Amino acid sequence: MKALAEYALDVGEREGATYVDVRIIDQKYQHIQTKDLTVAEFNQGTSSGLGVRVIAGGGWGFASTAKLTKQAVAKAVKEAVKVARASATCLSEPVKFAPEPVYVAEWVSPHLVDPFTISTEEKLALLFDCAKTMLAVRGVTLAGGSLSFIHEVKYFASSEGSRIKQTSIRSGIGIEANATDDNDRQRRSWPNSFGGQYELAGWEIIKRWPIKDHARRIADEAVQLLTAPVMPKEKKDIILTGSQLGLQIHESCGHPSELDRALGWEINFAGFSFLTPEKLGQLQYGSPLVNLVADATEPTGLGSFGFDDEGVRAKRTYIVKDGMFAGYLSSRDTAHLVGLEASGGAMRAESYAYAPIIRMTNISLLPGNAGSLEDLIKDTKDGYLFDINKSWSIDGRRYNFQFSCEAAWEIKDGKLGRMFKNPSYSGITPEFWNSCDAICSVEEYVNWGVPNCGKGQPMQTMWTGHGAAPARFCNVQVGIATAE
Repeated sequence: MKALAEYALDVGEREGATYVDVRIIDQKYQHIQTKDLTVAEFNQGTSSGLGVRVIAGGGWGFASTAKLTKQAVAKAVKEAVKVARASATCLSEPVKFAPEPVYVAEWVSPHLVDPFTISTEEKLALLFDCAKTMLAVRGVTLAGGSLSFIHEVKYFASSEGSRIKQTSIRSGIGIEANATDDNDRQRRSWPNSFGGQYELAGWEIIKRWPIKDHARRIADEAVQLLTAPVMPKEKKDIILTGSQLGLQIHESCGHPSELDRALGWEINFAGFSFLTPEKLGQLQYGSPLVNLVADATEPTGLGSFGFDDEGVRAKRTYIVKDGMFAGYLSSRDTAHLVGLEASGGAMRAESYAYAPIIRMTNISLLPGNAGSLEDLIKDTKDGYLFDINKSWSIDGRRYNFQFSCEAAWEIKDGKLGRMFKNPSYSGITPEFWNSCDAICSVEEYVNWGVPNCGKGQPMQTMWTGHGAAPARFCNVQVGIATAE
C-alpha cells in the first residue's frame, strides 16, 4: 500500500497538481440472510483499489482504479489531473482548502472478536435457532434473520505529508417475525428494522444484542398486531423509543445539517435543506433540552473513524446546542463558506472508487435526565409509545415529515395500554423538536447504526450512527396515515 501511494503522489506532483491525496482500500465482506430455515442470501468476497484526488489549476479532479499496478495508478493520477484542469474552467474562484495538521498515525476500531474467525455453521445456527422459536408461534408465516460483517483496511497519504492507516470492523445483526391472516400482514423486528442493529464492533455484537432472547416476544407481538386497532387521528404526546428516534435524527437533523445540501449543491438529486446559512446561530431549532452533536469518536458508533477521507482527525462538534442551530457537517473546501477555520471532518466515500463527499458521522441527541423509559412512561398522563420504524417520508428540504412504526401502545395515567398497528406521526421539523420536553438518561442511550444512507451522483451508500435515548414530544399529530 505505502509504496503505491507514494508513487501516486509523485506522479501527481510531476503532472502539476498543487495537492494530491490517495486512498488505498482493501475490504472483505460477508452478508447472510435467512428466511425460515433456509439461506436466502450468502454473499461474501473481497474488494481492493485506489482512489486519487488532486487540485490542479484551482479545480478538483478524481479518478480510481481496481488495478494496483504502477501503470494503472499513473493512468488514474493523470486522468484526475485532466479532470481537475477541466473543472477549474467552470469555477468562479479556485478551491480554498482549510488547513489541517499533518498526521502520521494508525487507528483500529474497537472490537473483541474478528467475525471472520467465526465459522459459517455457527452463524447460521444462531439465525436458525431464532427462526425455529418464531415459527413455533401460531400465525407467524415467515421468520427472517441477518448477519453482516465488513473488515476494511484503508491507507491514506497526502502531498501535505499525512500518512494514515485505519482498520475498521463493522457488524450487523437482526431478526424479524412476519404474521399473516386472511386480511393483513404485520411484522416485528429486533433490535431494529431493515436488517437490525449495526455497530463498529466484532462478533461480540451477539452478546450486546441477544436475538435468541427476543425471538418469542417479537413473534407474539407480530401476531397480536393482526387484530390490533388502527390509531385514531388526533394530537397527543408521544414517546419515541431510541431506535425510532435514531431514524428521526437521521432524516430531520443529519441530512439538513450537511453543508453541501444547505448551499444547494445537492438540490438536483438529494435535495436542499431548510437550514440555510443565514439561520446559523439564529434559528431556535429545538427546545433547550435538545443538544445534537456530530461525533465521529463514539466507541461503537457506525459513523466513527480515526480520520475522515481527506485526513481530518475525528472530532465532536455541535449541530444544535441548547436548542439553537449551531453548526454544519463540513469539509476542508466548504468550511470557509460559513466562517469556519477548519473542517468538521465529515468527508467520506463509500469505497476507493468514489470521491469523498460530505456525509453524516454519528449525529446524536445527547441524553437528558428523565430517567429510564419506564420512568418516562410513568411521567406521561395521556399519549402513545412508538417503537421501531416501518416507513418514512420527508420533503426535499427536510422540513415536513411523516413516519410510521411497527407498533405503538397507548399510555394512560403512566401505564401502557392497548397496542396499535401501523401507527404514524407527522410534523414540521423545528416545531417537532421544539416540542421535546423530556429525554431519558444516559443509561438508555444507544448509538443506532444506519448502514444504507444514500447520497451523491453517482449514488454512494454510507454507514452512519445516531445516538439516542427515548424522548417525549408534545401535542404531535398521530394517526394521519392510517385513520379510517
